[in-house]
Amino acid sequence: MSAKCTLSLIPFLYKPFRFSLPLSQTPKPFLSLSPHFHSNEEEAIAIPTTSRGSGPLISEASPELAFELVPGRKVGFLRHLCSTSMVGFQSDRMPGNMYNGNSNSFPGRVERLVKGRELRKSSRASLSNESLDSNNCSNVVAEYFEHDLRLREDNNTSASNAERFLEGAARVLSEGCEREDGKPFRQRLLVVANRLPVSAIRKGEDSWSLEISAGGLVSALLGVKEFEARWIGWAGVNVPDEVGQKALTKALAEKRCIPVFLDEEIVHQYYNGYCNNILWPLFHYLGLPQEDRLATTRSFQSQFEAYQKANQMFADVVNKHYEEGDVVWCHDYHLMFLPQCLKNYNRKMKVGWFLHTPFPSSEIHRTLPSRSELLHAVLAADLVGFHTYDYARHFVSACTRILGLEGTPEGVENQGKLTRVAAFPIGIDSERFIRALDLPEVKDHITELKERFKGRKVMLGVDRLDMIKGIPQKILAFEKFLEENRDWRDKVVLLQIAVPTRTDVPEYQKLTSQVHEIVGRINGRFGTLTTVPIHHLDRSLDFQALCALYAVTDVALVTSLRDGMNLVSYEFVACQDKKKGVLILSEFAGAAQSLGAGAILVNPWNITEVAAAIAKALNMQSSEREKRHRHNFHHVKTHTAQEWAETFVSELNDTVVEAQLRTKQVPPRLPTKIAIERYLHAKNRLLILGFNGTLTEPVERKGDQYKEMELTVHPELKQPLTELCSDPNTTVVVLSGSCRTVLDENFKEYDIWLAAENGMFLNPSKGEWMTTMPEQLNMEWVDSVKHVFEYFTERTPRSHFEEREASLVWNYRHADVEFGRLQARDMLQHLWTGPISNASVEVVQGSRSVEVRAANVTKGAAIDRILGEIVHSKSMTTPIDYVLCIGHFLAKDEDIYAFFEPELPSVGMGLPRSKGTDGVKFPVERISSLKIPASTNGAKSSQNKGQRSVSNSEKKATNHICRAQRRPAPEKISWNVLDLKKENYFSCAVGRTQTNARYTLGSSDDVVAFLKEMADASQSSFL
Repeated sequence: MSAKCTLSLIPFLYKPFRFSLPLSQTPKPFLSLSPHFHSNEEEAIAIPTTSRGSGPLISEASPELAFELVPGRKVGFLRHLCSTSMVGFQSDRMPGNMYNGNSNSFPGRVERLVKGRELRKSSRASLSNESLDSNNCSNVVAEYFEHDLRLREDNNTSASNAERFLEGAARVLSEGCEREDGKPFRQRLLVVANRLPVSAIRKGEDSWSLEISAGGLVSALLGVKEFEARWIGWAGVNVPDEVGQKALTKALAEKRCIPVFLDEEIVHQYYNGYCNNILWPLFHYLGLPQEDRLATTRSFQSQFEAYQKANQMFADVVNKHYEEGDVVWCHDYHLMFLPQCLKNYNRKMKVGWFLHTPFPSSEIHRTLPSRSELLHAVLAADLVGFHTYDYARHFVSACTRILGLEGTPEGVENQGKLTRVAAFPIGIDSERFIRALDLPEVKDHITELKERFKGRKVMLGVDRLDMIKGIPQKILAFEKFLEENRDWRDKVVLLQIAVPTRTDVPEYQKLTSQVHEIVGRINGRFGTLTTVPIHHLDRSLDFQALCALYAVTDVALVTSLRDGMNLVSYEFVACQDKKKGVLILSEFAGAAQSLGAGAILVNPWNITEVAAAIAKALNMQSSEREKRHRHNFHHVKTHTAQEWAETFVSELNDTVVEAQLRTKQVPPRLPTKIAIERYLHAKNRLLILGFNGTLTEPVERKGDQYKEMELTVHPELKQPLTELCSDPNTTVVVLSGSCRTVLDENFKEYDIWLAAENGMFLNPSKGEWMTTMPEQLNMEWVDSVKHVFEYFTERTPRSHFEEREASLVWNYRHADVEFGRLQARDMLQHLWTGPISNASVEVVQGSRSVEVRAANVTKGAAIDRILGEIVHSKSMTTPIDYVLCIGHFLAKDEDIYAFFEPELPSVGMGLPRSKGTDGVKFPVERISSLKIPASTNGAKSSQNKGQRSVSNSEKKATNHICRAQRRPAPEKISWNVLDLKKENYFSCAVGRTQTNARYTLGSSDDVVAFLKEMADASQSSFL
C-alpha cells in the first residue's frame, strides 16, 4: 500500500500535519511507543495516532499508522520532531519510567542541532529557487515515503532507516511549500524589546512619521529570511489620547511593529528608575545607588512595582497577538519579568529571553533586593541566552546560590523543569559593511580621510559617552604612549567618536566634562599650531562616514570597563579586509571571547599595559597583522547577526520539544479520585508511607540554606492518620530511613506499623522493636567510615553526620553548595580507595548527602520481610488486594515500587517474585521477635567537632543487634498473600519527577490533602 496523506500539506509549518503509512512500512520504534508518549492534546511533537487521528496506538491488526507532525522550524525541525518521537528519552540525569516501555535512546541535543544546522545551510540555496507548489510538495513527499520507507524489521537498521526517511522528509518539506496566497510559509517570531526599531514623530492628531532605527538587534533580524518577525515594544513617545494610539498602531503595522503604550509615570518609574538607575548599573558592576540611601530605599519599591506593571503590559500585548506555533523572544534587562507573565497566560508558549548586557557574579546580583523574584521570572523561559559563557555561568551560579536550585551543564533545574542556559554571541551584518566600502560616497570619504591624515597612523575609538566605555582610561593610555614614544608624537592621531547619551543625567554631564578636560590638556601638551594628537567628536556619524573611518584606521582601540558585547570591534574588522589593521580590545568586553585570538587583549584599568599595546600595534609587522586579521575576519563573516538569530530560535524550538519529551517521561499526577474509589472497594489494604518529605511539613528553602527544623509529622495529619489506622481492613506502614527514636516520637500515638532505617528495624502496631537484619550482617566498616565522616565534617563548615545503627549519613545541605559538592566528591574518592574498598557496603549519594549502608539494605529488599511479619502478626486470611506506596525516596530505594508492580516491563529490573496477576506466592516466615529497645539518644548527630568515638561496648552492642541468636521460626506456609490487580496498585513519588513510580505528587501538602480526602471517604463509607 502506498503512503497516503490524510491532511493537506499546505499548513504543515504552523498546524498539525498528519500522514499515514502502511503498518508494514512503519519504523519499528514507532510501534513500541507507549500511550504515555503521545497525546493529541499535546503540541509540537510527532504524534503516532490511529489513521482516524485519535485514540491509543494501533494494534498489530490495524492496517496503517498515522503520524501527526507540528514543526516549529522550516528547516531541520520537522526531522528532529519525528526522530525524537521514535524513541524514548533517557539520560543519566533523568531515567525514564521503567514501566512506559521506552528503553531506547534518542539522538542527543548536540547531534540534533548539528544536523539541523547542516540542513539549514544546505536549504538556503534552495530558498532562492522557485518554490514548490502544494501539489508538487505532496507528490514529492508521497514519492519519498513510497521509495524510502522500505524498512527491515531488524532492530539495528530500522532506527537509522527511519531517521534517513525523516531527514529526507524534512528536507523536502522545508524547501518551499506555499500557502494558498503563493507566499512561502515561515515561522512567526514575536520579538519583544523595550523599544521598537522605529522612531515615531507626531505630525498631527492622527498622523505619524516613522523612521527605522539602526542597531545590532534590528540588523540581526532584518537579515533573517526564515522567520516572519513581528516587533512588540514601546514607541518611545507618550500617546495619551485614543485617536493618536489608533493612528500610531496603524502606521506601525505597515512596519510589522506593534506598540505598547506606557504613560509618563510608568516610563519614569520603570525605565528611568528601575531599569536605568538600578539594573543597568548593577549588571555593569557599578553597584546600587549610594547617594541618599534612605530616599533610594523608599523609592525602590515603587520603581519595582512599576517595573512589574510595565512587564505585565508588554505581556498583555503579546498575548493579544500570539498565535499557536509562534516563538516569543524577549530581550534585555527591561523585560526580566516577561517570561513569567507569558507562561502564566499559556504554559505551552515558546518563550526565550536574551540579555544584551553582562550578567554579574552572584555576589553582585545578591545585593539586589528583588534578586529572587527576577531570577524566578527569567527561569520561566524555555531558553535563556547570553553573549558569553561567563555571563551564562554567573546566571547559573546566582540561581544555585541565591535560589538553591540545581545547576547542570544544560542550565538550571527546578522541580523537574529544566531551563536551558547557553551562550549565543551576537554578530553583525558583515556583508552590509563590506558592500558599503564599494559605494561611491564611502570611497569619496576614504579618499578625503587619507588626504587629511596623510603621513600619520590613525587610531580610532567609537563609543557611547558612557561610564562603562572607558573613554578616560583610553585617552590617558594614549597620553602615556606619547610620553614614552617621542618619535610617534607627530606620526599618530587618535580619532575619538563619543556619542552623547542621557545628557540630562548629572553623572554623564560630569563624565563629559572630564573627557573634555583630559583631551584639552593632552592636545595642549603635545599639539602644534597645525596638528593635534586627539580629534574628539561629541556626536554620531552616518553609516557611510563611519565605514570610511573604519577603512582608513590602522589601530582600533576598545577599552570598555564592562561591556555586554561591543560590536564596534566587529564593524572595524569587517571594514579592514584591505588594510588589515590591528584591534586592541578590552578583556572586559564580551567580544574578547570571540575576537580575542586575533586582537591584543588589555586590561583597560592598567594604563601602562594599554600604552604598551598601542606601541605593539603600531610597530607590528605586516605578516602578523595579516594573520591576526584573517582569524577575526573569518569569525565576523561566519558568525553573523542572522546566524545568531537563527541559532537562538533553532535551540529554542529544540529546547521546547525536548522539554515536552521530558514532560512525557514524567509520570502523571496521582489520580486521587480513582485511588480513593479503588480503596473503598478493596477488602484488604496496605498503605506504605514514607516519612521525611512525605508526612513532614514542607521545608522552607531560602538560597542554599534549609530551615533548621527537627523532623516532625505534619500537624494536619493527626486526624486522617488516626482514622486510617483505626480501619481493621487497612494496614498502615511508615517506612523511613530515619532512626527508631524519631519514628517513636512522631507516631507513638497511632496504631501504625513503623519500619526504621530502611526497614532494618520493625515495630508492629504499638508493639516493640525487632530487627529484620540478616543474621550475618558485617558492620566492621563502621569505625573507619566514621573517622572519614568526622574529618570531612571538620573541614566543611555547617555540615554534620548522623550515626545510625545500620548506616552513616554525612549531610552538607547547610554548607556552601559548590564547596559541599567538592567535598562530597573528595570524600567519595577517599572512601572507595580506602575504608570501603573491600567492604560489603553501598554508597548512596543524595542531593546533598552521602550515605554508607550495608550492602542490599534498601526499602525494596526489606519489604518482603516486613510484609511477611504483617501477614503473620495480623493472622491474615484475605489476600492484600490494594496497595498504596507513597514516598520521597532516594533512587536507590525506589525498588520498593517495583516490588508490588503487577505488570513488569519487558526489559527491566530482576524482581524477587512472579507477576502479581497470578498472585504472589512466597513463604511467610516469622521474623525473629528479638526485642530491641530504642536508644535513648536516637540517631547520634555530630556537628563540627562534636563527635565522639564508639566505645568497644557500644560496638559490641551494635554487632549483637545484627548477630543476635534468633528464635526458631514457625512453620512456613505458602499462599497468595497478594491478589493485586494493576488498577489497585498506586505507587507515587513525592516532590520527584525523575522516578520509577507510576504517579507523582508535588509536596507533602498534597499528600496531606489526599490522605484527608481518603480518610473522609473511608469514614463516610461506614455511615
